[in-house]
Amino acid sequence: MNYVKLDIQDGIGTVEFFTEQSNSLPGEILKKLAETITEAGDNPDVKVIVLKSGGNRTFCAGASFDELIAIDSAERGKEFFMGFANVINALRKAPKFVIGRLQGKAVGGGIGLAASVDYCFASKHSAIKLSELALGIGPFVVGPAIERKMGLSAMSQMGINPDEFYDPKWAHQKGLFGKLYDDVASLDKAVNELAQKLAAYNPEAMAELKKVFWKGTDHWDELLAERAETSGRLVLSDFTRNFIQQFKNK
Repeated sequence: MNYVKLDIQDGIGTVEFFTEQSNSLPGEILKKLAETITEAGDNPDVKVIVLKSGGNRTFCAGASFDELIAIDSAERGKEFFMGFANVINALRKAPKFVIGRLQGKAVGGGIGLAASVDYCFASKHSAIKLSELALGIGPFVVGPAIERKMGLSAMSQMGINPDEFYDPKWAHQKGLFGKLYDDVASLDKAVNELAQKLAAYNPEAMAELKKVFWKGTDHWDELLAERAETSGRLVLSDFTRNFIQQFKNK
């Protein structure tokens, strides 16, 4: 069953999401995810946030194909992609550091989530693929977050090669991942150790430092809305609909 949940223990607010389709994200889950991240950010009992997904194989497969193919207007298209924009902005605006925990592959919007946390741990199975161009759209909404974290060159390489999975070591070298681990047990140990340390630090100092890290992004509310409108228009193309249908029929 799909879910988003928040667990608070010892100052650590763990936000976990899961869907049965490889953690791909429908609009309802995106909305709940943005709300839950904001809730954790506003809760004085939470000193640091951990973002993770359920399951063992895939961190996030991006947008739900079932919802993409059901979009029947540019307005509904923009509304769907605003789901990703709202999650990215919730991570950006949360006055607490967010640690990302990637146990497996990240595709499309999943890379956007990984790029929007403040520090990201990943397993050696966390290959990444920016697949949007193959669908007939592009990484418009997640692009600013990926470019900020990895640079325009790395984002361009992934965006132009939408069928290629990039090695976690490459993602580490480009700055997406802070550290890589051989197994999930080591990954979780590292996530917990950093979260516990941050939970003991001065919350005001961390909030001010996060503002420094995200300087120059105050316009993202408007920018990501514009990008969502572009994606919402392109997703209506015959190219996109044919691609998704062929994919689902495999």
